[in-house]
Amino acid sequence: MSTLQSETKTSRVTTAIVRFAGDSGDGMQLAGMQFTKATGIAGNDLMTFPDFPAEIRAPQGTIPGVSGFQIHFGSDHVHTPGDRVDVLVAMNPAALKANLKDLRHGGTLIVNTNAFDERSLAKVQYESNPLEDAQLKSDYNVVEAPISDLNKTALEDLKLTAKEVDRSKNFFALGITFWLFQRDMQPTMDWIAGKFRNHPKIKEANERVLKAGYNFAETCELFHNRYEITRAEFEPGMYRNITGNTAMAVGLAAAAHLSELPMLYAGYPITPASDILHELSRYKNYGVKTFQAEDEIAAVCAAIGASYGGTIGVTASSGPGIALKSEAINLAVMTELPLVIIDVQRAGPSTGMPTKTEQADLLQVMYGRNGESPVAILAPSRPSDCFDVAIEAVRLALLYMTPVFILSDGYLANGSEPWKLPHVDDLPTIKKHFVPENADPATFHAYDRDPETLSRYWPIPGRPGFEHRIGGIEKDSITGNISYDPDNHHRMVEIRHKRIQGIAQSIPDQEVYGDESGDVLMLGWGSTFGSIRTAVEHMRDKGYSVSHAHLRYVNPVPKNLESILRKFKKVIMPEINTGQLAMILRSKFLLDIEPFSKVRGRPISVADLEDKIESTIQELSQGEAS
Repeated sequence: MSTLQSETKTSRVTTAIVRFAGDSGDGMQLAGMQFTKATGIAGNDLMTFPDFPAEIRAPQGTIPGVSGFQIHFGSDHVHTPGDRVDVLVAMNPAALKANLKDLRHGGTLIVNTNAFDERSLAKVQYESNPLEDAQLKSDYNVVEAPISDLNKTALEDLKLTAKEVDRSKNFFALGITFWLFQRDMQPTMDWIAGKFRNHPKIKEANERVLKAGYNFAETCELFHNRYEITRAEFEPGMYRNITGNTAMAVGLAAAAHLSELPMLYAGYPITPASDILHELSRYKNYGVKTFQAEDEIAAVCAAIGASYGGTIGVTASSGPGIALKSEAINLAVMTELPLVIIDVQRAGPSTGMPTKTEQADLLQVMYGRNGESPVAILAPSRPSDCFDVAIEAVRLALLYMTPVFILSDGYLANGSEPWKLPHVDDLPTIKKHFVPENADPATFHAYDRDPETLSRYWPIPGRPGFEHRIGGIEKDSITGNISYDPDNHHRMVEIRHKRIQGIAQSIPDQEVYGDESGDVLMLGWGSTFGSIRTAVEHMRDKGYSVSHAHLRYVNPVPKNLESILRKFKKVIMPEINTGQLAMILRSKFLLDIEPFSKVRGRPISVADLEDKIESTIQELSQGEAS
């Protein structure tokens, strides 16, 4: 947050970061989403980061059970959900202990004092009440609010159950933050009216509590400041707030429309990919069929069967499910059928941390199958980018008759940002490799190829004269008959490799933000985009020679990438893994690409990247001086 004028009641700031934190049953996600909605309507740019407990029913009042929702918003362009928090709402001691380290010095801490009893403090090993610590009140603007008691008082005449009363306290906290940032309550009032139209007492309870929280903040005289953030400048158009999983689903539906083909999405529920199935189930009117299979293997096999029959086959999972799908994906490689596989990555190995983000499945999707089995790999960079990447994955799968992976992750899947709705006319054309209408059945072979793309043609079952067999055993490079000939196998391995590498001819050149050459290039892929871009912008403003290139196309990479990398003294690659893509590119280009790894289940912080850029440029300067 920009420097504040403490002597004024209302301070104008350019950005702010707010985090709601409490038990998983405290409604923090709902409060955060309503704050996000009001902020979007207010015209601010924003990005959100929901943080869920991994356990379905973690013990109440414990740190593993803390649920959080963070939003970064402002009048400037926002690339990340933010590092250090300006306002922390902590509904209990566990939420305070888990999140206090992220609150900036001088930030505002809003706490529900009623939750700080001896039993709750003991659950998280607080030896004494932290709210009585003079240092805490010196470091932060601590706003002690008896939210539970005030909540009960506001609703005492409605004759609700104790559980119903307690469930509404999240809206009391929301009302406080609405006052603090001068948000309009009406959008949330409208939501309450629609959501609880058949439950008048619950409707009135939530309305009362929201207003009570707002009025408490206005009269309590505990806040040092109230903040004003002006509207951000957006390109003209219609916008909506969208999560990565929703954008992915909408993009797939759009791809089905653009290709004029039906689509089958076959999936099995797994965190954090399940929402794609839920969202796509709403688009049956657009030629999209969804199938919840009995397991991951059945899901991918159903998608492959759909592709064999002339439908766009799509499946999705996270790392553990991708491992189960790997044998069937290899069948799609051998049969050269179009297939889109979405991996919404999460922290591993094994079950790992199911609700936390990671980028560590790259080597799995690149190499995690037997034999030489190349596939195309794409990676969206922000939640809204999932829409475009979904369309591009379908385009490449159909053009090159190949499986295409999309590497999303938990941060992109659940995070949200404003998305400008595109015009249909601006969306790409999708070409299909069906057997030509004028093809002669007498000379047709299952592995006849387009000379430009090396893609085999797609004979749809049921077309007279084009009956064919495909399967997992190696095929003759022309006829498609089973072949154990060594030279034929070598030829087919080369064809499959060249077909994937040839994708580089139909994708755009890599762009660079900043100078085309210089001291440091920050090279990234996937969800590290926001942190890298923000750090590079900040350091360039300070006069440092640093640029940013971000890969959407991970395999193959754009054809001009090597020439870009060689124009910088140092290439640093931040990844939420131990340096997987850095290792691949080092071996491919024989360049000293330095990995910068943070594998914490959270996005890489902007501060860490800025420190790395500064120290690297200092080392380069010292080396030149010596």
